[in-house]
Amino acid sequence: MHTPLADMALAGMPGLGEWVLIGLAVLLFFGASRLPKMGQGLGEGIRNFKKALEGKDEQPLPPKKDDKAEGDKGEEGKE
Repeated sequence: MHTPLADMALAGMPGLGEWVLIGLAVLLFFGASRLPKMGQGLGEGIRNFKKALEGKDEQPLPPKKDDKAEGDKGEEGKE
């Protein structure tokens, strides 16, 4: 049993023939030698994005230096 909403969602999905044509177009446009480099870059970007979401690659921020805490009185001390 299909609902009209589910049929509309699947209507825009490309089938096997369309995916083959898309793949051939990408192969012709970029060339066979650049595809592995592009795949490697895409995979590396996805890994970095996942690390950033999990917070594994976070480095603690250095503490902010407060100018007045270090003895610099600013304009008040210049009398």
